This record gives sequence, C-alpha cells and structure tokens, in this order.
Amino acid sequence: MRQGVVVTVMMLTLTNCGPKEASSDTPGTQPSAAQALGDNAPPALEAPTPPPEPAKGRMESEKNDLFEFRYAYPAAAQALAPLKTLFDRKLDAAKADLVASSTSDRNDASKDGYPYRMHSLETEWKVVADLPDFLSLSTQSYQYTGGAHGMTAYETLVWDRRAQVARAPEDFFTAKDALRNAIQAPFCDLLDKQREQKRGEPVVRGSGQTFTECIDPVANTLILGSSNHKTFDRIGVLVAPYEAGPYAEGTYEVTVPVTAKVIAALKPQYRTSFGPVS
Repeated sequence: MRQGVVVTVMMLTLTNCGPKEASSDTPGTQPSAAQALGDNAPPALEAPTPPPEPAKGRMESEKNDLFEFRYAYPAAAQALAPLKTLFDRKLDAAKADLVASSTSDRNDASKDGYPYRMHSLETEWKVVADLPDFLSLSTQSYQYTGGAHGMTAYETLVWDRRAQVARAPEDFFTAKDALRNAIQAPFCDLLDKQREQKRGEPVVRGSGQTFTECIDPVANTLILGSSNHKTFDRIGVLVAPYEAGPYAEGTYEVTVPVTAKVIAALKPQYRTSFGPVS
C-alpha cells in the first residue's frame, strides 16, 4: 500500500509541473493592442518616401596619350534642367574640340617628325552669386596645345530664372558704352593698385612704358556678384594674361561697386535687381 501511495503522489506532482495553456482569465495576462481594437485597429503605417537626392553637379575627366580633359559644373546648375542641358552641351562641345585639335596635331607631328605634346583642357564652373531671380556663374579655363605654355581664358553667364534663359552680364545694360563710362575710372585705379603690388613700383600712366596704360574693362570678361544674396552689388572684371601685364604677372581680377552711375546705365527692368548704391 505504501508503494502505491508514493507512485500516485509522484504522478500527480509530474502532472502539475507540465505546461499549461494560457487563459484569458489568467490574472496578469493583458490582450495586445491589436486584439483589443479588433476590426477597428488602424492600418499599419507605411515607411515615409525618402526625399530626392540633392543635385551634386557634374564632373567628367579623361586622360590618355592624346589629351587630358576635365570639365565640371556645380550642383546649383544641375538642379535647373534647362541650365543643366546647356552645360552638358558645352561639355560635349569642349571635349569634341579637344579631341579634334589634339588628333590633328598628333598627325602633323607624326608626319613632320617631331614629338607630340599631349594637349589638355581644364574647365570648372563656379557660382558667383545665387539670387532669387538670377544665378551668376563663371569659369576660368586652362588650355595647353603644345606650345611654350598654356593659356587662361574666362567665361561667364547669368541664368535668368524667370525667363529661363542665359544672359551675358552686358545684356543688363543699355549699351556697352554706358557701362564703360560708369566703371572705367574706378576700374583703372584699382587695376593700377594691383599692378603696383605685383611690380613693386608705381604705375605711371602716359609714361610710354609697356603695360602702364589702362585697358577697356568691357572688352574683358565681366561677372555680376553679390555680397547680400539679394541683389547684384558689385561687378568683377576678369583680365587674362597679356591684357594688363606680361604673362609672368598672370591674371587680374578687379571688382568695382555698383554705384549710381551703374544703376543709370542699366535697362529699366533690371534696376531693382542691382544695389545698394553707396
């Protein structure tokens, strides 16, 4: 009898230690939020659509035995579809010209028996001023075509956001003569100061010495700049080598302020886009 009782007790103990099914009436057990809401549960939230990646600009480069090419323009230009198309065309045209000229020169070198020197072109467009209605850009290009040294060249444009067209800085003025008369005097004074710094001696106009006379600012490359991000308040004049001094002096960059004379030389529809006047 004692053995039978012991076996019975052990079986009951093992039975109570087994797993039990959870019951909704079990104290401490709470239904999930979805179970509690039932059919009224809101739909699962979808992941938000990521914003489009910002424009990064474009840079293309290639180097081989024939030429070295590098062309770039900034994100601000790539973000405007018509302007991006314009710069893509400029890039393609610049590369095609480089391929054609370098191929022709290498063929001539092979035919005439002299060594060919690899050609190169490097162009990088940069933002000068980003205003509500206009985007001003400029580039300084360097090109080598096998001679004693390469050459620097400038190019600039202003993108009119409203009209969706590219304009030259001169297009904002009634005439080149009007612009020249407005900036010639301050431009010449500032140019001579830079000349003196490079040469270490005063520049005397009318002395008859080479590169002492002033030059025509409008005949050089103009850029429209801004310090207030609202209006154009300064005009830059980019001067390539040999224009205002010998090659060794390099380039000159002269900036003149927008004055009342400059405002008066503007076409009426653009006057509110320039200033302030000092």
